Amino acid sequence: MQNVNDMNCKGVALLLLMFVGKIGFGQLTKFELSNGMETATYAETMAFYKKIDASSKKVLVEEKGMTDAGLPLHLVSVSADNKFSPTDWHKQGKVVIMINNGIHPGEPDGIDASMMLVRDIAIGKIILPPNVVLSIIPIYNIGGALNRNSSTRVNQNGPMEYGFRGNAQNLDLNRDFTKNDSKNAKSFAEIFHHLKPDVFIDNHVSDGADYQHTMTLITTQFDKLGGVAGTFLRDVFEPRIYASMKAKNWDLIPYVEFDGTDFSKGIVQFNETPRYSSGYATLFNTFSFIPETHMLKPYKQRVQSTYDLMVSFIKESSLLAKEIKTTRAKANQETIMKNNFFLKWQPDFSKNTNVLFSGYEQDSTESAATGLKKMFYNRNLPYKRTLKYFSFFKGVNEVTKPAAYIIPAGWYSVMERLELNGVKIQRLKKDTSISVTVQRIEDYKTRLAYEKHYPHYNITTSRYVDTLSFLKGDYLIKTGQVTDRYVVEMLEPTGDDSFFAWNFFDAILQQKEGYSDYRWEDIAAEILREDISLKTELEKKKIAEPNFAKDSRAILSFIYKNSKWYEAAHLRYPVYRIEKAQSN
Repeated sequence: MQNVNDMNCKGVALLLLMFVGKIGFGQLTKFELSNGMETATYAETMAFYKKIDASSKKVLVEEKGMTDAGLPLHLVSVSADNKFSPTDWHKQGKVVIMINNGIHPGEPDGIDASMMLVRDIAIGKIILPPNVVLSIIPIYNIGGALNRNSSTRVNQNGPMEYGFRGNAQNLDLNRDFTKNDSKNAKSFAEIFHHLKPDVFIDNHVSDGADYQHTMTLITTQFDKLGGVAGTFLRDVFEPRIYASMKAKNWDLIPYVEFDGTDFSKGIVQFNETPRYSSGYATLFNTFSFIPETHMLKPYKQRVQSTYDLMVSFIKESSLLAKEIKTTRAKANQETIMKNNFFLKWQPDFSKNTNVLFSGYEQDSTESAATGLKKMFYNRNLPYKRTLKYFSFFKGVNEVTKPAAYIIPAGWYSVMERLELNGVKIQRLKKDTSISVTVQRIEDYKTRLAYEKHYPHYNITTSRYVDTLSFLKGDYLIKTGQVTDRYVVEMLEPTGDDSFFAWNFFDAILQQKEGYSDYRWEDIAAEILREDISLKTELEKKKIAEPNFAKDSRAILSFIYKNSKWYEAAHLRYPVYRIEKAQSN
């Protein structure tokens, strides 16, 4: 494997032309032809891959589902033995590496790097080991890639033109992996579960603070991945990637948070929730990574570091193939057997490792724009410092997995998303009454508009046991599946990215029936005469809350909500827990 970090791009292009002159599928990318100044358009990217597919048996280009832009996603697979069945790949113990590019088309480093990588494998410049296969989405956000411009990435140093972050619905697709608002995300889920990747890489460009490093890396949070997989990732797999990149003269460090300016307190590992690509992949025990090149580094340098990182993943995955496959198999069994899951994670600041960080000193001067004082990173004052790295996390909000969940048939939009993600679902064969744990939404807060939703947070619930009637055709999801972690995190309402948090169940938050005060006054009085305990409770509340005692509407509402007339469906979460296994 050749390291071309220090070679002039034009010289590389000339060498490649000489090397592939007799081979029909040898071709240069727009990136190479422009001396690292430009990135390929969507049409140029797909034409490039289709030409390689037509000439190389190692490469297969397939259409895999629709996108919001009205164009299909493509999957480019590369296999040393010219065979392209994911089922067979896994049977043969091959490590399946899935690479996603262009989720933010203004960050096209991975698009160009992957084109060169596939070409170099096809012509034999890079040897793909027989125990590793690649499956690459060339450009995930096609709508954003078609919305090409040269001005929306003000913080970024090249290329000359690029795509836009929002897709054809103006969605940020790296927030859409659980809510699945886009056709892109639905197609991605089908691809992901078709491939069942062992390793997932989603190529990005960072923003924020300035420092000397070209490449940073988000590795999925070790403790959140958990079990044998988390230990292997922390102790074996990630260190090998860092060492491999260091051998290529890339000083790789963990991702530095977007708004980080004061590094004296250390760096905290990025905690990606399931809305993000790596957080989503983690739910299925996939080793997940988001490379983040630094936006201010020259585009040529960023693309080369991305190329070299993918080569490192190929090499180290091949050397660790047996351990990767064995570890993931054990992790899947752990998921099936696991009873308790944490829905949230927070840093454990009581322990840390260290990172050698190469930064620039912060300085200040007068702003020519505002006339006021401004902060800037002084590139004339570089430094190297050992910083604390907080990569240990503690789980909070622990829930016990039930034997099954049962969901009425009307909530089919949720069921469609569960099925997309490989969850095995049954339908009730007859009307039946079942003892279930019911959760009631007691409190929540709602954010402002965010990615087509108004997400809920700080959600609290209460629970009680009741026997409810369910209908033939209602959905039954038994646990004990490899998808259990996904199911629990999506169906338990207090999870960060649960379906409830993403507004899929908002209909229960609105009361559908009510009363007229003049009509309810007489009925409420009769209820209080017959229900002494409710009357006593009401009197206690009046004493404890003087403002309540002066509010006739509040008093009538209190009586109504504690009577048989109040609708059970209001705030009753329509995902019911069956705590013990039973027949349906």
